Amino acid sequence: MAGVKIVKDVAEFDNLLVSARSQLVVVHFWADWAPQCNQMDDVMKELARDMQFVNVIFMKVAAEDLADVSHRYQIVAVPTFIFIKDKVQIDRLDGAKAAELTEKVGKHATALPKQDPQPITGSSLAQDLNTRLKNLINSAPVILFMKGSAEQPRCGFSRQIVELLNQQNIKYSTFDILADEEVRQGLKAYSNWPTFPQLYVNGELIGGLDIVKEMVESGELKSILPASVDLNARLKDLTNRASVMLFMKGSPENPRCGFSKTMVGILNETGVKYDTFDILADEEVRQGLKAFSNWPTYPQLYVKGELLGGLDIIKEMKENGELQDALKS
Repeated sequence: MAGVKIVKDVAEFDNLLVSARSQLVVVHFWADWAPQCNQMDDVMKELARDMQFVNVIFMKVAAEDLADVSHRYQIVAVPTFIFIKDKVQIDRLDGAKAAELTEKVGKHATALPKQDPQPITGSSLAQDLNTRLKNLINSAPVILFMKGSAEQPRCGFSRQIVELLNQQNIKYSTFDILADEEVRQGLKAYSNWPTFPQLYVNGELIGGLDIVKEMVESGELKSILPASVDLNARLKDLTNRASVMLFMKGSPENPRCGFSKTMVGILNETGVKYDTFDILADEEVRQGLKAFSNWPTYPQLYVKGELLGGLDIIKEMKENGELQDALKS
């Protein structure tokens, strides 16, 4: 099948899988508001034009429009690529990784049995992931890797450990491992701990639910917690963490409200580098920043530690042509 097939509904998707039989099917879950999807779309079009992949079927699925299909393959961010043979998922790729997409297509395509993935690539990817994991577990003095969020745990074990930490009045951040399969699988090997939730203090693994329970009962947990940091000092550090800093709900890859999604789209259009903080992962920051900057809603955008404004102001500055200069000032 030449080119990339844009799938419009669930029935069409299922019919294409049936007709594909033993052919490799590569499905790009995308969204029109995410510029990284457009970049990866160009990569997939090039692959579809390559004669060595003539037996590969390439599809595009709008992740938000075909929610049933997205749920079936646990799509939590875009772009995500799912690899299917004989109606069975055999691999996936999360994120805008052009080189890895090309490698995986070559690996799984029956038209290319001679092409094997290069060990150097895998080693490099593992090294990059370990660096990311190290940064994540050190991103807060106390951080919990769990299913869901502190407000909405998505498994019983995560719910129990959140209740324990809250009962002890422990200040902690969270990371939803359901929103990032790479982190979910990588952290198991990185810390040699096969299950979630996982609690880290000062970058060191404390353990899962059972160990945290025992440490709470013995009083040991509080003894190893870092001394509390003044909230205003912490907020000042966070707002100055990058020259352009966005406090939002979710992440640029997976915004969790329409306002945050729109803000990310505007910033991506400017081409200016920016960092983000997920206020849903830290209730202390979420509430404290409102008072710190006297601004009651999110998202909030800061430039060199100073509040630039929320979505309405940023939209207005974009329309007036003032935004680019403000971000680069």
